[in-house]
Amino acid sequence: MAIDHINLSRIDLNLLVAFDALMAERSVTKAAARVGLGQSAMSHNLARLRKLFDDELLTRSADGMQPTPRALALVDPVRIVLANIESLVNRPEDFDPRTAERVFRVGLPDSVEVLVGPKLLAHVCAEAPGIRFRFYSTDERRILDELDADHIDLGIGIGTFPEGQVHHKRRVLSTDSYLCMFNAGKVDLKLPISLEDYVRLPHILTSLRRGERGVVDDVLEKLGLSRKIAVVTPRFVAVPMLVASSPVITTMHARLARYFAKELGLTLSPPPIELPVLTTSLLWHASYDSDPGHVWLRNTIVKVSQEAEADLTG
Repeated sequence: MAIDHINLSRIDLNLLVAFDALMAERSVTKAAARVGLGQSAMSHNLARLRKLFDDELLTRSADGMQPTPRALALVDPVRIVLANIESLVNRPEDFDPRTAERVFRVGLPDSVEVLVGPKLLAHVCAEAPGIRFRFYSTDERRILDELDADHIDLGIGIGTFPEGQVHHKRRVLSTDSYLCMFNAGKVDLKLPISLEDYVRLPHILTSLRRGERGVVDDVLEKLGLSRKIAVVTPRFVAVPMLVASSPVITTMHARLARYFAKELGLTLSPPPIELPVLTTSLLWHASYDSDPGHVWLRNTIVKVSQEAEADLTG
């Protein structure tokens, strides 16, 4: 496809930078601050963008400025174009982890933070002292939207994310199974735990959704069975303390269960039902695909995740 150089030369490409900031912030004032402009200059850019795309792009509502359907359709193509331009003018050697000063925003569940976070921080403190992190709590329902809104640079989520679009890049970080965990001093069980005991005992369920249902309940329902839920919590890190204090049982990711069992002296058993394989995925927006710092971060997370897994299984 030939480029119409004359027509393209009439367009101020800085408007695309303004558009990306406006879509990320949904505020003229905040978008202006994001790119280092005055509010009046950003307002002028918005007017020019509306003329360029023949669309309002942002409209005022009771909840603030809302993007139009046309604006939403432009968000990802514009961000990818800007990222490609940036990668053209930035040399890969510009990023040196030993000297780089950068903040990475990572969205992840607390279960992954417990398993990967300590080794990631230790590695970075030793090898890249100028790198800092901001961890944000997120889950599989919100992580793609967080990437699209540029609220996070990288996401780590549980699942394979088949609903992701072309601009959602994914790399499998690890796979895992499930284990049951309980306090043998509070619960009198023979190992491995039987299905009868499994449905008899009260359970701790970790869920970010409303209601008292998880993957275990789906499998039990197919067997014509159900379980009693004693507590539902959104935080994996709270579960071992709850289990240690009471005659209850929980079913959680095997790597996490081994970690907690080792730290708190809890007992583990394979579940008496067949549960699906757990996949943990790295997720990022295509606009960061060739960013040298982002590439380094992704490779580093893969490395420390493998080390963490080896420590727990070896």
